[in-house]
Amino acid sequence: MSKVTSKLQVTLPKALAATYQIEPGDEIEFEAAGEVIRVIPPHARRPPLDPETRLRLFDEATERQRARDAKWTGEEDPPDRGWTREDLYEDRGRAR
Repeated sequence: MSKVTSKLQVTLPKALAATYQIEPGDEIEFEAAGEVIRVIPPHARRPPLDPETRLRLFDEATERQRARDAKWTGEEDPPDRGWTREDLYEDRGRAR
């Protein structure tokens, strides 16, 4: 975890800098994303999409979601995975 200095500066952890190939002197971008802040490394920046492309991508994503929704009504039993949600959380709250 990093602390914010009196000059509102933040130190990026070395592991994250290495993972995202951020080096001294690089300019990173901060972007508001709801209640969090996204840090965008320089090589991950993309030019803004034109409105037609954005609309096409949105429509495609909407159709994919509608297809997923049509397959799952919620009335039938989910597929057997060999485990249940209760199995995952059975130890939660218990002393170890």
